[in-house]
Amino acid sequence: MSRELRRGLWFASNENGSYRPYRPKRLKTGPWTSGPFYSALAAQRKADLRRRGSRKPRRMDSDRLRAWVLDSLRRGWSPELIEGRLKAQYAGDPSMRISHECLCQWIYAKPQRALDLRQYLARGRKRRTRKKGRKAKGPRIPMRVPIADRPEAVGSRKGFGHFESDTVVGAAPSRRCMNTQVERRSRRLFARLVDDKSASATARAEYEIFKDIPPAARVDRTWDNGTEASLHMLVDEALGMLTYFADPYSSWQRGSNENRNGRIRRYLPKGTGFEDLAQEDLDAIVGEINDTPMKLLGYKTPNEVWDEEIAKLQSKAASPNTSVALTN
Repeated sequence: MSRELRRGLWFASNENGSYRPYRPKRLKTGPWTSGPFYSALAAQRKADLRRRGSRKPRRMDSDRLRAWVLDSLRRGWSPELIEGRLKAQYAGDPSMRISHECLCQWIYAKPQRALDLRQYLARGRKRRTRKKGRKAKGPRIPMRVPIADRPEAVGSRKGFGHFESDTVVGAAPSRRCMNTQVERRSRRLFARLVDDKSASATARAEYEIFKDIPPAARVDRTWDNGTEASLHMLVDEALGMLTYFADPYSSWQRGSNENRNGRIRRYLPKGTGFEDLAQEDLDAIVGEINDTPMKLLGYKTPNEVWDEEIAKLQSKAASPNTSVALTN
């Protein structure tokens, strides 16, 4: 059967209408001249023509839309921003539409690899990250309190003295890294170099950072699930703090710390080793970051907001509530 398919000649049998291979004895004679016959080659050509004619045009086949999108990508716009801007700028033109998901698929598709459009995305990854989250492993941190048990006031950033914690790793083979802490309300950054990522070194670094901060200004902190935080209870016991842990693979729950770490990377890009970095140099970097105004702070700097909150605590401590009912 496979041989006859490759030859491309089949005809309807006179006996029962089923298909069977047939090889004529003489040229231009035989049942195929008077009855229906099937040619695989001719059928394939016809199918290819029909398929080409029935394909729905793709969005990015439009030269006008493609030129607009390419220009926006080179300006650093994200796919979500491009989608929203197209809807606003070309509200009455359906041809100037593309969803951010469709645009991401187009960027990572094989025909666009020569253009290397991935470099214009925020992360610039060679491959798209998986949509489904990875399975969380079993608990490796003793006395772990999940972020779901954290007071709602912490999430709203109305309170002061709540921190987000993380570790920034230097380039191998050096094991040196830094511990970073960010106060959620003021976005003020604290950072300290540590010899390695061990739990004991991390606990010592945390203690050095928090010991000089007033107790009312260091209520709790939220970590990821790295094992370097497995001795968190020692710091909590020594300083009277609480520790919460974000959900696995949910870095957005510690967005302020991730943002400040990104600012550090502007000075110390990934691939930079920390073996020659002095604490004084790191303090200078942190100082510049904390003295940079932020839009979400009303164009105040993290240092200015921090100082305002510390002043409020000091004023509150100096003026205790004296409204006590007097009885004779």
